[in-house]
Amino acid sequence: MAVDPAASGAVLKRERVRDALLELIEARSPGDAVPSERALCARLGVSRPTVRAAVDELVVAGLLVREHGRGTFVAAEKITQELVPGHGALRVPQAKGVWTSRILEFRTLPAGARVGRRLRVSPAAEVRYAARLRLVDGAPMAIEHLHLPAALVPGLTEAELEQGDLYEHFRDRHGVRVGEAVQSVEPTVVTRAEAELLDVPELSPALLFERLTTDTEGRPVEYVRSVYRGDRYRIVSRLALGPSAPGPGGVEGGQGHHHPGFPPGDLTSRGPVSFSAHGVVQHG
Repeated sequence: MAVDPAASGAVLKRERVRDALLELIEARSPGDAVPSERALCARLGVSRPTVRAAVDELVVAGLLVREHGRGTFVAAEKITQELVPGHGALRVPQAKGVWTSRILEFRTLPAGARVGRRLRVSPAAEVRYAARLRLVDGAPMAIEHLHLPAALVPGLTEAELEQGDLYEHFRDRHGVRVGEAVQSVEPTVVTRAEAELLDVPELSPALLFERLTTDTEGRPVEYVRSVYRGDRYRIVSRLALGPSAPGPGGVEGGQGHHHPGFPPGDLTSRGPVSFSAHGVVQHG
């Protein structure tokens, strides 16, 4: 299929403008103003629609913010959560910033069929449910919905959910020692109610996390569903890439298997990725 030179040229021009804007952003600090669209057009020698499209893209990506009547500014730095290889799992270092919690709801209720399946308890079994707003340096970052088997943490308090590390409270106050967690991440958008709590526009991009934590005996102790702001939070993975090894069925290099974001090949460890005992996205 022939490539349309005009379309190709437009894409390359927009990419050049985007790169120039990224350089401007890197040379500035959060809150600093960037040149006006008119100034950028003159500096880069492109049309205003091209500049506006590139700026729009970086606003959606959370790198720039527009303030009506004032201009465009460098956005606050994103909170970066790094995943690094550990012993048969990914180790999750502490994310940056000062994290605090605000309880939105805290009560005891029946598990229901869906949560009961995940926690391996009867739908009628009681769970401690908590919804909490997570903040970084005072700014809202995520909404977490926690479900904990009430029989394991009968004396759990709101203070434990707002202060300190929850897994330390599990161990020290309830005798529950977490062993590992399996967590999934997928893109989503925020609802109107979530947008109000997170201080973002409705339908803004977000990251949806679901985590099931088990103790050292393999019992589920926590099911969590969390929505993180897509404009302020990102995941960075550091993976060990080893030489090709026989894949399933003895196929060299694991042909037919592809890891998103990586060229065809083989990662050192296969199978589903699991998190170690510290495998949480900034829990506490």
